Amino acid sequence: MTQLPSPAGLARPLIADGAMGTALFGLGMPIGEAPEAWLLTDEGAAAVTTVHRGHVEAGSQLILSSTFGGNPQRLVGSEIEGRSDDVSRAAVGTARAAAAGGGVDGSPVIVAGSMGPTGGLLVPYGLLDPGEVRAVYAQQAASLVAAGVDVLWVETMMDLREAVAAVEGAREAAPGTPVVATLVFANGRTMFGDWPQAAAETLAALGVAGIGANCGDGFGPVLEVLEALAAAAPGIHLVAKANAGIPEGNAEGLTVYPGTPAESADYARRAADAGATIIGGCCGTTSAHLRAIVEALA
Repeated sequence: MTQLPSPAGLARPLIADGAMGTALFGLGMPIGEAPEAWLLTDEGAAAVTTVHRGHVEAGSQLILSSTFGGNPQRLVGSEIEGRSDDVSRAAVGTARAAAAGGGVDGSPVIVAGSMGPTGGLLVPYGLLDPGEVRAVYAQQAASLVAAGVDVLWVETMMDLREAVAAVEGAREAAPGTPVVATLVFANGRTMFGDWPQAAAETLAALGVAGIGANCGDGFGPVLEVLEALAAAAPGIHLVAKANAGIPEGNAEGLTVYPGTPAESADYARRAADAGATIIGGCCGTTSAHLRAIVEALA
């Protein structure tokens, strides 16, 4: 197991990975079925390996397992309902294999277990009970830790209450494993109106090892909230994992991300200046974007 270093002990930010989902679509992942079903096939596993290795070779020091949609609630109604444990074992095994040789500088690569949203809404906006959601995340966290992750990584949360349920479930199932949580912000708040200060204070009080912003409408919305997150939760990791710009449709009907490697390098410098200690990318960020980030922060 590889330890997540203390932010105070870092000479420069850790480089996280880039996009997994958008990269997999480019490698043939079918649309219209649970992505995790394809990831359990030989073809899917090979594609995930390709993405992980590309990120590590570009300089990533921390990679996320391909388990974003692997919690039991999100798999309900899919062709692999009830197979969340299988997804965790397969995905973490693939990530650990990609990390086994270390990073480009020879240092160990941290493997984080991705825990994305359930796909539903908590009451009163939806039908999901917070206690049941917490139990779902506890189950996923236990599977990920048993499979061998170093960190539990709650990500792409649009509702602070779901983020809290996920963190509480992770802490309950694996009290000795660090937990990081990131939310999606637009116009300075989450979709459910949570301000970054309140989100950071709430999550820090739960004992997370890091907080931050990911996904969203490109580099700007992530950079916009970093200083407020850092001020409200000092002493823990601050994470920036932005999309490569705002997605657009091209002439072929495909979704593309216009953010360039040069723009990602500028974003990385600005994120580091704002206090970010873990910097990477989300949707649309490729190995080329990561190399630019690495060079910008070298």
